[in-house]
Amino acid sequence: MGRLQKKKTSSTKKKNKQSSAGNAAPQAKAASSIKKVSLFAVSSGESQKGPGLFQKKVSIKPRAASGDPQKRYIEKSLQFLREVKVELKKVTWPSRKQTIGATAVVIVVVMIISFFLGVVDIGLSSLIRIVLQ
Repeated sequence: MGRLQKKKTSSTKKKNKQSSAGNAAPQAKAASSIKKVSLFAVSSGESQKGPGLFQKKVSIKPRAASGDPQKRYIEKSLQFLREVKVELKKVTWPSRKQTIGATAVVIVVVMIISFFLGVVDIGLSSLIRIVLQ
């Protein structure tokens, strides 16, 4: 799961739509001049198969022995933790000021809702007492 594909931006999509609406001849020239680039290295003996840009990544990392499930479990756990570390580097963490502000909003909203529910509870309790007497 190591690498992620980059998404096209909306401006790139618009340009592609505009160029497809134009003449076919300039588009054919542009298509012939575009060189496809693979993210993964392909050895000189192999050729690129199919129209796709991406080739299947071949793992050269030695794997744990298939007979030992404990080693496989440890290897999978370590791989998961590596991926978690990579993903956490991508997170945009809130500043201290933002965190304090969001916490204050949550505390105020909880207090307002608890006050409202307390008033409703007292009102319903007194109503039930009146009905039962």
